[in-house]
Amino acid sequence: MARKPKTTGAAKRSDTPAYGIPAVDRAIKLLHHISEGESVANLSHTAAALRINRTTLMRLIASLEAGRFIEKKPYGPGYQIGPGLIGVAAQTFLSRDLNQTALPYLITLSEEFGLSTHLGILEGRDVLYLLRQVPHVFRASAVRVGSRLPAHATSMGRIMLAYLSEAELRALFDGAALEAATTQTVTTIDDLVAETRAARQAGLAWSHSSYEAGIDSCAAPIFDHSGLVVAAINMTGPDSAFATQGGKRTRIGEALRRAALNISERLGYVPPAEPRAAQRGTTA
Repeated sequence: MARKPKTTGAAKRSDTPAYGIPAVDRAIKLLHHISEGESVANLSHTAAALRINRTTLMRLIASLEAGRFIEKKPYGPGYQIGPGLIGVAAQTFLSRDLNQTALPYLITLSEEFGLSTHLGILEGRDVLYLLRQVPHVFRASAVRVGSRLPAHATSMGRIMLAYLSEAELRALFDGAALEAATTQTVTTIDDLVAETRAARQAGLAWSHSSYEAGIDSCAAPIFDHSGLVVAAINMTGPDSAFATQGGKRTRIGEALRRAALNISERLGYVPPAEPRAAQRGTTA
């Protein structure tokens, strides 16, 4: 029997690692492609980019969609990462310090104010929800762990975007449409820049029906040991719960701010020192 010729160094190498399974490798490629912001709206273009046969690509999409690892985008054509895959990742995050540290505070806030509380991280132009605590009241939050919502339309998204520079913020949304979830959603990059700057100055982001009509929320940032914003927490509920009468809105903001600072400090964050007030009556 004739032996097969040996391949030379000039031969084209496969992207599949040794002992890898080609079908799994293709699925991983596709998931990475979608997670990096590609919508796969054009199958021929995606097949060429990933060097996958178009029919094979269609079968991969069908299988991943059936497993809820990807899902059709709610706005515009194409696909996004789905709750099946995000749920697996979210369960992994549950064992990490961020979630373990934040959960007691979310429970306390929810019980004290009768509002839903969440923790999320910024994933590109979306917020990925990692924790959720809901009270036993009417109109509790329907957002699930593993959900992705557009950052520009949510309070948690805007408070995390607030700690990007203006150049970073504009680059992140360059060429992207800021879809309107309600009539209150910001839909231009200039308005988003203005809102995030105001949120950073206040240390809180407020939302009045910006994602769902009749639902308000407030969010505060979570800092890590290096001083970077790594997450956010919020309280959300019917707009009547955020009324200014009686100081309730103020109490919500203050409680959320304290909880976020406590979580941050337990993650190793050291707040900047307060400048000392000038002493009266001293001489130079």
